[in-house]
Amino acid sequence: MPNKSDSWLRLTQAVAGVEAGLGEVLQDQHGLGLSEYRALQILSRSANSELRMQDLATHLRLNQSSVSRMVERLERVGLALRDLCPDDKRGVYAVLTDKGRSRLASAQPDYEAALDSALREHGDAELLSATLVGAD
Repeated sequence: MPNKSDSWLRLTQAVAGVEAGLGEVLQDQHGLGLSEYRALQILSRSANSELRMQDLATHLRLNQSSVSRMVERLERVGLALRDLCPDDKRGVYAVLTDKGRSRLASAQPDYEAALDSALREHGDAELLSATLVGAD
């Protein structure tokens, strides 16, 4: 019976493999990095398609500096924009643009297909149901 450390290692290796495949497809076919795709996805599901930068950073599990640079890249190509918070001029929002919503919609089928393929390759049923509880 594998121990927790072995199970965790297998899980992190599988996740890394899945993410590498997703990132490759998104970059090659849509010019998006995986974090950029996720940012567009999170913004599209947020109220008014916007989030404070620190909230976006929390959702993405990235530091605020990395998110600021990423949103700046998205802004340069018209997929998002930054807007000042009306109540607190120090607060900055990341806002999904129509072009960003369109790019997300275009990339989503390829993302889903790549995800399905990568999960099958890594044993999707086992990977998605994996828990460390009881793996003593």
